[in-house]
Amino acid sequence: MTLAGRVAAITGASSGIGLACAQQLAAAGCAVVLNARRGDRLDEAVRTIRSFGHRADALVGDVTSEPDMLRLVTHARETFGRLDIIICNAGFGYYGTVEDTPGTTMRRLMEVNFLGTFYSVRAALPVFRAQSGGHVIIMSSIVGQRGIPLMSAYSATKAAQVGFAEALRSELAGTGIHVSLVYPVSTDTEFRFAMERDYGHSVEGVGPKQSVDQVARAVIACLRRPRPEVYPHRMSRALAIVNAVAPGFADTLVRKYARRRRGA
Repeated sequence: MTLAGRVAAITGASSGIGLACAQQLAAAGCAVVLNARRGDRLDEAVRTIRSFGHRADALVGDVTSEPDMLRLVTHARETFGRLDIIICNAGFGYYGTVEDTPGTTMRRLMEVNFLGTFYSVRAALPVFRAQSGGHVIIMSSIVGQRGIPLMSAYSATKAAQVGFAEALRSELAGTGIHVSLVYPVSTDTEFRFAMERDYGHSVEGVGPKQSVDQVARAVIACLRRPRPEVYPHRMSRALAIVNAVAPGFADTLVRKYARRRRGA
């Protein structure tokens, strides 16, 4: 896909990976519509992107609301005339054992991380089908391929995204609509700060890390040359392979690199 002249809608775009994707897509000539709940952050991001002469707009919305996601798609088409890309990026995390994870937290994780993806894709698909083309980017996580200790709830939502995307990709074979899963490793975003703010604890750990710009560059490369799976940190793909052929060994491996909870 040539990105110049294309239009992308991005959820969770007020910061982190979503914002980095918006900035890099805009620099590549793509018009971007940023979506999140924090209107002030969206407005600031749009002003910055426009200051470089790029096309950008924002729409406040909640991914757990299907009407909001329908409005996002409509807004993108009314503002820029089309929609070619939907990046399902909104999400949050929680660290804790199963016993320590409240049912209300598990439900909220599923609503944001999985249903938010479902609603976003469902809103964009009629447009993509009508134009016989489009690209769905789903921001999963390496823990969607292999769960790790103290992340059972979050891992479950990310694995749900994987199953959804794989089935959807098969359904859309031959239609000109691409579906890609992105599997970042630990990334320097507001993810941990939000967890500390909302739940009173943060985490620390060892293992591979990457920047938001690295993830965004991997997304841009996938949009230009579509493929089913994207591993921004290339070595992380080995974990998925090891888990498939030797899950017992993978159990030992992920315990070694498990993150540790700090605070309450």
